This record gives sequence, structure tokens and C-alpha cells, in this order.
Amino acid sequence: MKSLLLGLVGVVALPAFAGPDEFPRTASGKPDFSGRYDIATLTPYTRRGGAEAPQHIDAEAAAQWEDGAVRRYENSMRDRDPNRGPPPKGANVDARSYDPVWFDQGLKMFEIGGRIPTSIIVDPPNGQLPQASEAAIARYRAWQESRDESRGRYDNPEEQSLQDRCLYLGHVSIPALPVVYNNIKTIVQTEDHVMILIEWMHWARVARLNAKHLPDDMRSLAGDSIGWWEDDTLVVETTNFFSRPGVPEEGKRVVERFSPLTKDSLLYRFTVHDPNRTAPYTGEMPWPRTESKMYEYACHEGNYSMFNTLRGARAQERAALALEAESSDAD
Repeated sequence: MKSLLLGLVGVVALPAFAGPDEFPRTASGKPDFSGRYDIATLTPYTRRGGAEAPQHIDAEAAAQWEDGAVRRYENSMRDRDPNRGPPPKGANVDARSYDPVWFDQGLKMFEIGGRIPTSIIVDPPNGQLPQASEAAIARYRAWQESRDESRGRYDNPEEQSLQDRCLYLGHVSIPALPVVYNNIKTIVQTEDHVMILIEWMHWARVARLNAKHLPDDMRSLAGDSIGWWEDDTLVVETTNFFSRPGVPEEGKRVVERFSPLTKDSLLYRFTVHDPNRTAPYTGEMPWPRTESKMYEYACHEGNYSMFNTLRGARAQERAALALEAESSDAD
């Protein structure tokens, strides 16, 4: 398995990050990544500005990005005064999902080795995800057509998406990436296992160290993770994914690398091999330690909006029955 590593991590040469001497270590001398990390960041996942945008910016340019984020937040909070009066009749009432105060996506860009990247994605060099494959586009269109023909979107709670039901969100779990809030990751490390608890959806990933992958027919949404050490770097390889419950995602493989960066942060680097993309892609970002607490992500309990969601299907059914009755009367 280890001999495959160079093929798994993509074409970009891995930087040699030597962890600081003061980084905590286990009794066996390995870096101890156990702890909580808050990975909220203003640095975007993919690079803004197109292929000609720079891969790095200086501190002055980063400060402008950060000041702009603060101004956008302040502007969006102006109409949140609890003592304000009602909006005038016919006004455009803001219908966003949350007030801005509830978002926590970071107000600072990160730096690695004294440089400030303009995206988490570093390969392809343009900072963009590779294009979707033709086969993936065809499968998606076929699935959409079969879904639309077979059932309504609002028929029952089980037909809602996994995200709407607060069960699983792939792009915050593996790779473990920052999103608009709930960006804390908790690592618990032993000599033979590493657990990564994802705050969003409260998903626990467990990597078995120095182990073999499970058989191909044993799958989960977050796949099957095994790991090993390469000097001070923990390498985790994940396969055996479901694309959605009960549907295997053949050929997908993710390799993650965890390395000491500073005494209070680790470097997280990942490469995704996804047949739905025309090429692998790689990203990296620091995970700074935090004293903030992680709380249970129980977002679906007490979801009173579900009543109105399901009423949508009932309204569609009544409309269909009325149309059918009109056709019968016409005959």
C-alpha cells in the first residue's frame, strides 16, 4: 500500500515540512495530533479571478480581503437592529436563511511557510477543480430524470437530501474542509487508531493504523480509512465509498497527510482521486488548535419546517387530482 503513495498524492511534489521540536508527542515519539482544531478561514476553496490569478498574495492584499469581509458583515447587520420598526409595505424583505451573526466562516486568510495562498486547492496549479467527466455528467442527468419521474421532491422525510436531514455532508468529512460554520474538528489518537470527529453532522471517522482495507462490499458514506506513519507524517487512505445510500462510488480514493506545522497547528494535505473528475486534485491548509468546545450537531430535531415542506407534496397531489377531475368532466 505504501508503495502506491506517490501515485496517490498527485503530481505536485510534497513540501518537506519539519515539525517544530515543541510539537506535542506521544509516548512512542510520534506527533500527537489529539485535540480540537478550528479550521474556519477566509481563504477560498478554489481560486477566485480565473486562471491568471496569482497563487499567493502579500500581506497588504490579504488585509484588503479581510477588511472587505468585515465590511460585508457590518453592512449585512445594519438592518438587524432589534428596535427597528416594521418594513414599509411592499418592501423587499431579506429572506436569507440566517442572520450573518450565526455564520462563522473566518475573517482571516491563512499562511503556510510565510506565504499566503489564494486557494486551498494547489493542484491543478490554477487553483480550480478539474472538469467533471462526461460519464459523471451522463449519470447525473439520468439520475435526475429517473428521480423526477418516480417521485415528488416533498413526498416524505426520507426523500429529502442527507444534508437537509442533517445526516451527512461529504465535503466537510472527507476531505475535511471549512464551510460557513461548525468548523471544529476533534482528533483522538491512539497507537493503533485515529478518530476524526467532524462538527458538522457530528460524523466520526476512524482510521485503523497499519491495517488492510475492508472488502469491497463493505462500504459507507465516508468510506473505509486506514493509516500509517511516514516519519512524522500520518498518512490516511480512504476507499469503499457510497455516493449515496446503497450506491457504490467505484474508484474514488482519498489520501490525507497530517504533519506538524507549528507548535499549535498541523498541516493538512489531501489528494482526491475521483472518477467523476477528469484528473486528481490536491489541496492543503493549516489546522490551528483551539480551546473552543465542540457541541452536538442536532439540527434536524424539532425541525418544524418539515410540516410545511411535506405540505408541498400534498398541494401537488391536490392540484393533480383537480386536473384529473377537470379532464374527466370534459370527457
